[in-house]
Amino acid sequence: MLNRFFIICSGSDPLILEHCSKGEQNKYAGIGATVFFTALMAFIAASYALFTVFNNVVVAILFGFIWGLLIFNLDRFIVSTIKKTGHLMDELIQASPRIILAIIIAIVIAKPLELKIFKKEIDQVLLAEKHEMTLANKHQIEQQYGPDIEALKSEMTSLQQAIHSKEEEVNGLYETYISEAEGTAGTMLLGKGPVYKEKRDKHDAALAELQQLRTENRSKILAIEGQISASQNALQNKITNTQPIINNFDGLMARVNALDKLPWLPSFFIFLLFLAIETSPIFAKLLSPKGIYDYKLDEQESAIRSQVLQNKKQREVMLNTDYAINNRIYDDLKSEEELYQYKRKKAKEILQLQADSFFSKQKSIL
Repeated sequence: MLNRFFIICSGSDPLILEHCSKGEQNKYAGIGATVFFTALMAFIAASYALFTVFNNVVVAILFGFIWGLLIFNLDRFIVSTIKKTGHLMDELIQASPRIILAIIIAIVIAKPLELKIFKKEIDQVLLAEKHEMTLANKHQIEQQYGPDIEALKSEMTSLQQAIHSKEEEVNGLYETYISEAEGTAGTMLLGKGPVYKEKRDKHDAALAELQQLRTENRSKILAIEGQISASQNALQNKITNTQPIINNFDGLMARVNALDKLPWLPSFFIFLLFLAIETSPIFAKLLSPKGIYDYKLDEQESAIRSQVLQNKKQREVMLNTDYAINNRIYDDLKSEEELYQYKRKKAKEILQLQADSFFSKQKSIL
């Protein structure tokens, strides 16, 4: 049962192989098994590749099964259409388009399986790329919001510096009028004289200005702090909102690009393995000598071809004979007076009807 199934997979005729030797049957069963397991590997590879795209097991298996059937049909077609002629060069020329197609199929099958085999290494490459993208994204967003935040911080520092400068001025005036009162500076007279009063008034005016400056600048500083906080929140929100895009950077194309960054030799040998599997039925059929099945198939096709050509030739002869007979019949009818008079009568009736119709149309127009 299994042997017959693999024979069907090879694209050969089971009815012809039934009359061949066991060795011939096993050869085509082996070719069919290779076709079947290649399609099975294509199903697994396509299912994994589609799972990385859709992240849905049912969809991946469904489309993977369709892809496996497509590869199975293509491989079966490729193997079944190679005919043994006994001339290796002619067979190679005949098989060259099929070999090219087999190479393309091998690449398509091997790539998703490479992604699965080197999954851990690819994840490591993607992790490093995500980290670089996160840093680059953060730097780019900070460049967008950074100048505004720095300008606000600089303005707030200027306001604080203005308060600090005014405080130093008030403190200096305070020390001046205290020293004047103690007689350690200024007029060097102990007591609160006119000079002391003048310096005290100057200090009190500066102190009032300081209080007013503190009130105004603190309200401005609070407003600036609110703007800085809003800008920082907007910056953080943008970083948070863009991070999921970076975290989801692990699709099929990203994994293929990550695979290309790994050493090429292991991937190349995996490709060679699938290329050997995919082309093995073709080369097995090309390199094997012309067997009993090939002779029987050639005999069957030759018999059908001869029968078709014979039928075609016979139909041509029948057609030519029919032409000759018809020509003789119509030549004999040329001299029949009765036939001549009958056709003359009918032609006359047709002309009369045409004349009557033309007269009726002209009369209706007038």
